[in-house]
Amino acid sequence: MSRTIKTTVLTAALAMALGAGSATALEQGDILVRGGLGYVQPTSESEPTGLGLNVEANDDMSFAFTLTYMATDHVGIELLGAAPFEHDINVAENGLNVGSTKHLPPTLTAQYYFQPSAKIRPYVGIGVNYTTFFDEDLDPAVLPNSNLDLDDSIGLALQAGVDIDLTENWFLNGAVWYMDINTDASISGAANTNFEVGIDPVVLFAGIGYRF
Repeated sequence: MSRTIKTTVLTAALAMALGAGSATALEQGDILVRGGLGYVQPTSESEPTGLGLNVEANDDMSFAFTLTYMATDHVGIELLGAAPFEHDINVAENGLNVGSTKHLPPTLTAQYYFQPSAKIRPYVGIGVNYTTFFDEDLDPAVLPNSNLDLDDSIGLALQAGVDIDLTENWFLNGAVWYMDINTDASISGAANTNFEVGIDPVVLFAGIGYRF
């Protein structure tokens, strides 16, 4: 192959590569939809419950999704949603299961994308988490004739993540959040007590996304 032909081929390949790079750049007005698995790992436990015990929630995994609107080429506004997570509630000292609860943790985050024109795009975010608890349950064998109630929580959320392009529109995503989740808990019935439960989870997400 002559030098001229080689140069033409290389130039064309470089032009295609540059064109592909610019085609995948994030732009103001883009909408990013991501779906995958979310893993919630609580890092804290309750204050003393009044029953001589501290309790903690265990880990859980569920389907999660995010919806991001690019307000500028660098700044996105993201909403995190998920199917309900369910956590067993255990005694911190010995792991005894005393009940369970479900929760939904919608989180609104302002994000900054460092390299919106790159095929690998890291970003960070800060925002607010709202967590609502429901279907609280206590094991009657451990706490008979008693009911558990967990108040909703609002707290700070921090995020870091990365998108990796597969095609012009499809991409892989990995992200992690730290959420400040603290709930006031009360047990009523045969056992009456009030205490605070610190959950403060690390949330891991892995999935695939599409850009509109």
